[in-house]
Amino acid sequence: MIKVLHLSDIHLGSGLSQGKINPETGINTRLEDFIKSLTQCIDRAINTPADLVLFGGDAFPDATPPPYVQDAFASQFRRLADANIPTVLLVGNHDRHSQGNGGASLCIYRALAVPRFIVGDNIHTHRITTGNGDIQVITLPWLNRSTLLTRPETKGLSLEEVNAKLIDRLQPIIENEIRNLDSSIPTILLAHVMADKAKLGAERLLAVGTGFTIPVSLLARPELEYVALGHIHKHQNLNKYNNPPVVYPGSIERVDFSEEKEDKGYVWVELEKGTVNWDFCPLNVRNFRTIEVDVTEKDNPQDEILKAISKKNIQDAVVRLIYKLRSEQVELIEVASIHDALKNAHSYTIRPETITQKSRSRLPELGVNNTLDPIEALKTYLDNRKDLKDISEEMLQTAQYLLNGDESDLDMEEDLDKDIETKEQDSDPKQLSLLQKMES
Repeated sequence: MIKVLHLSDIHLGSGLSQGKINPETGINTRLEDFIKSLTQCIDRAINTPADLVLFGGDAFPDATPPPYVQDAFASQFRRLADANIPTVLLVGNHDRHSQGNGGASLCIYRALAVPRFIVGDNIHTHRITTGNGDIQVITLPWLNRSTLLTRPETKGLSLEEVNAKLIDRLQPIIENEIRNLDSSIPTILLAHVMADKAKLGAERLLAVGTGFTIPVSLLARPELEYVALGHIHKHQNLNKYNNPPVVYPGSIERVDFSEEKEDKGYVWVELEKGTVNWDFCPLNVRNFRTIEVDVTEKDNPQDEILKAISKKNIQDAVVRLIYKLRSEQVELIEVASIHDALKNAHSYTIRPETITQKSRSRLPELGVNNTLDPIEALKTYLDNRKDLKDISEEMLQTAQYLLNGDESDLDMEEDLDKDIETKEQDSDPKQLSLLQKMES
């Protein structure tokens, strides 16, 4: 069996705003997190060992990373060269210069002739000799529309028509690679693509308008033992029948809060011709925590915010606190106390959202198609209005008095007049309007 480590979307140098400078190393702590995750992957490849490492693209956030970030990437992958483990580095959308023109950041490894390193920047089949036999790897890097179509060919076409034309152009190219395979040895397709059945994560916005969606049916070919994908940050297998598996390993670290609940890791694959077994291997990465609290209805918003923070394990986590409050509650918030409550987090952001008028959800009992006795309807409404609790009983009695046309209970009307005067200063317009209507 040939053992393969499949990882992707390293994005080394991302999320630096979520970290701080480590005084002992002078390096941003979030960069250290990404290096730590990459080190875990390379350690597994060397210690097990792997016969082949496949990287599915997107080494950095963009094609021109700072030298110290390039050095961190190169230092880890150089360990694979030193261990004589063949490695394929696929070019992703973040690795290309100028939207596909002018080469890619990873091409330096080909120029330097790093031993047993292959840079996949075009569609090509590579035959690789490993310690457990030969294997074929078809590389399918990130393709822009301009790679397959000229501007005149797309003029006047809708987005759907352009996408269909791109697939028509790509399909025979892939067919040609598959037709020329050696059928006696196993084959992997390594592709940095947006597959049509993928569940999107952080790449959702980055993918719009920059590439095109490829049908899984074009990738899941019976001639292949395994399809190794890159680009989507959420780990998933797009072919539940595993004939072949079509797998995104996901990113190796959390890039932003859209990945808060996602496991991060790599995929370990063992295969031979006609047989494949694979496992997702989670990495120990830094936690992200979102704390959301709505204090618009609370008498003591400060206590509610601190209580919400205390319920979360924020130790060494990247935290964002989002709290909603009314404009008149702003002066009740002690920001210093909130900062103190968050001091055990690795880093944190605080985002207050001021609500001028709290919107209320519609009560299903009072829907258009529901019919209720007027008193029952008013009771349902008042049960959901805590701010009217102190006068709800009088309102119900007054409503009953109005419905009965009983003019003898004038004291009740006078009491309601007093309540209206009392509420005029602290009621919102809707409450006041309701009371005035009942008075009239």
